[in-house]
Amino acid sequence: MLDGRPLIDAHVHVPVLGTLKPAWLSWARRFGADGVLEAVWDAEGRPRPGRLDALFAAEGVDVALLMCEYSPKATGMQEFEDLLPIVEHNPRRFRPIANVNPHLHHPIAAEVRRQLALGAAALKLHPVHGGFRCDDAALYPAYHVLEESGVPLVVHCGTSTFPGSANENADPAFLIPVLRDFPGLHVVLAHGGRGWWYDAAAFLALAHDTVWLELSGLPPKRLPEYYARYDLARLARRWIFGTDWPGVPGTAANARNVAALLPAEAPDLVAAVLGGNARRVYAGLPDIFPA
Repeated sequence: MLDGRPLIDAHVHVPVLGTLKPAWLSWARRFGADGVLEAVWDAEGRPRPGRLDALFAAEGVDVALLMCEYSPKATGMQEFEDLLPIVEHNPRRFRPIANVNPHLHHPIAAEVRRQLALGAAALKLHPVHGGFRCDDAALYPAYHVLEESGVPLVVHCGTSTFPGSANENADPAFLIPVLRDFPGLHVVLAHGGRGWWYDAAAFLALAHDTVWLELSGLPPKRLPEYYARYDLARLARRWIFGTDWPGVPGTAANARNVAALLPAEAPDLVAAVLGGNARRVYAGLPDIFPA
């Protein structure tokens, strides 16, 4: 709990460091808290679940959703199985998010089912780092599995500075046929359209009750600027809090800064942004909200 409210961080990276490109480590050191890699990872580059659990507890995080990523052209390989020791340490606080890359996983539906069976709360696609578009027909079998299973899709929707990134693939317009063909599929736009697509991402979220804006990697003080063409309180009904940890100085500070943007007379909206929307969208999260 943070200031009496449940808090879900919907976007957290805790990979094995040796599987990553040097640019990822530079990113974490540049944007993260001082000494975070040394505090949480051991000398072999493996995360220490107990340290991570204590850190997130101190930041008021009730649930953290852990990302993996199969992107050898950009950041490297963050394998799903590397998350499982963290989840096993505290399955109430930590849940994994699945990931597939259509260039690497065949048949893709079988791989999605495999990761869901291991406890994934969502499937994330990273078209920018993986080098594909989300309207690729090769991904449709994965979307069928998600819609049938009631599991959401998370899509990286924003620019990336990592070498090897294909930023042209982040355009949320590529999701329009997916939304049409899979009307029951919830879609979370990670990074909220960062860079060139804030307006397009916001429009999709307001036009579709299955589309959500996830705030990871966006400085809270800049959100009114990024979404200047929209009524912020109305748009915030579609927000899901996330940080892109460890590339953030502090989770609690970010959450409080997001809350400060919202009307003081709307405590239910603050609670929804910081945890309620994620609890509604992601599969199988614990009930952390007081009766």
